[in-house]
Amino acid sequence: MRRVAGRIARLLLVFLSLGMTGCAGLITSAASGLADNLASAIEDQDDPELVREAIPSYLLLLDSVARSASDDPDILGAAAELYAAYGVAFVGDGERAKTLTQRARDYGAAALCSADRDTCGLATLPFDEYVATIGGLKPKAADALYSYSFSYLAYIQANAGDYNALAALPKVEVALQHLVAIGSGDKEGAVNMYLGVLNTLRPPALGGKPEQGRAYFERAVELTGGRDLSVKVEFARGYARLVYDRELHDRLLNEVLVSEVKQPGLTLVNSLARRQAEELLASADDYF
Repeated sequence: MRRVAGRIARLLLVFLSLGMTGCAGLITSAASGLADNLASAIEDQDDPELVREAIPSYLLLLDSVARSASDDPDILGAAAELYAAYGVAFVGDGERAKTLTQRARDYGAAALCSADRDTCGLATLPFDEYVATIGGLKPKAADALYSYSFSYLAYIQANAGDYNALAALPKVEVALQHLVAIGSGDKEGAVNMYLGVLNTLRPPALGGKPEQGRAYFERAVELTGGRDLSVKVEFARGYARLVYDRELHDRLLNEVLVSEVKQPGLTLVNSLARRQAEELLASADDYF
């Protein structure tokens, strides 16, 4: 599941949460504007190491904010996504990544429960009941369902050696497929990419569906207009390597290397994707 690690989707939703009501509503409009600008600055940052050093402070801030807004799906979802992104993309220590992504998954489940009370206790449901519950979610719960899915994927990736964690992959796929069905707005490209990853984790003989995965990847490229370079990296790593298509593999990765990294809201993601593209190309002779 290391293929999920390149994604830092919606990294700074945390800052958008600062405009909530209640005690945190004491934050002034000027401070909220500063927070929005800071979110954009980090998303547009081309130095991942700088972001790596900065994020822990905001994780602690978000924990504090979430305590006073424990029933707000937007804030809980922001916590789920930021913890997940940090845990899989910036933390090298395995045990620490497990701890961080466990917290991400807990926040994701809480966000979904807050958005739709029928999903509370989702983890304890038999698979058929889980599918029915997810299938009953309305579009208004799409953001929380995305946070839940993304954080669960991060948790599985950090616990890739645990069969019990891997056994939850079908549940995540059900959630992502429902997001496609109800619509996920600007997250639709990411959702299709994740479905591409899930369908190319295994060869066909072991239940994988590489051609279906390819269709999801191609849809993700289309939806993002090719601006999100992580999609092409995952396409190459997931599909092209699985089916041993060296020509497609190298074409996708070389397209990443010659593409403009600096894109509004995607510069950080693209900077990480370019690094991964270079690593994959460097190891291609050994792989193929």
